[in-house]
Amino acid sequence: MIQIPSDLHPDLVPLAFLLGNWEGAGVSDFPGAEKCNFGQEATFTHDGRDFIEYVSHTWVLDSEGKKVRPLETESGYWRIDKDRKVEVVMSRDQGIVEVWYGELAEGKPQIDLATDAVARTAHAAPYSGGKRLYGYVNSDLMWVGEKATPEVELRPYMSAHLKKVVDPREWAKDLKDLPDDGIAFFR
Repeated sequence: MIQIPSDLHPDLVPLAFLLGNWEGAGVSDFPGAEKCNFGQEATFTHDGRDFIEYVSHTWVLDSEGKKVRPLETESGYWRIDKDRKVEVVMSRDQGIVEVWYGELAEGKPQIDLATDAVARTAHAAPYSGGKRLYGYVNSDLMWVGEKATPEVELRPYMSAHLKKVVDPREWAKDLKDLPDDGIAFFR
């Protein structure tokens, strides 16, 4: 279920499905890089202003699903206008900064993005641009990313399936008059 916080900026209501802490796993595969399974933690938060703050950490997983090493970290800010146009400014730990533009689909929680501008530091790997598709499907967040370099045409390189993480303290603060022993609740 999508919840809309009472202090969410009104312009951001169409993006409310992104809000929260998400965890899951995916696959990374791009020419010249190690093909691997990865874990991901992503957080979309707001503070009442007209943007959503985004932070994502990914790491390589071994065959047993255990963390091996960091893969990518990125952070940024998401906005949407009255015409459902989405803009994202994102910075990555690899020395890349991107400006993404796209659109929220009509009648469904799905966002299509494409890079409009890319800036790279001298130490960053070659990168020309990308596309991303985010979708809220059966209460899960799924995404696929495409990437291009001067040597490789635009192609899928990462995708993940994330589940919303709920902190039990969030539930507990809404429970009032719960019996001290907790067992009376089930009687």
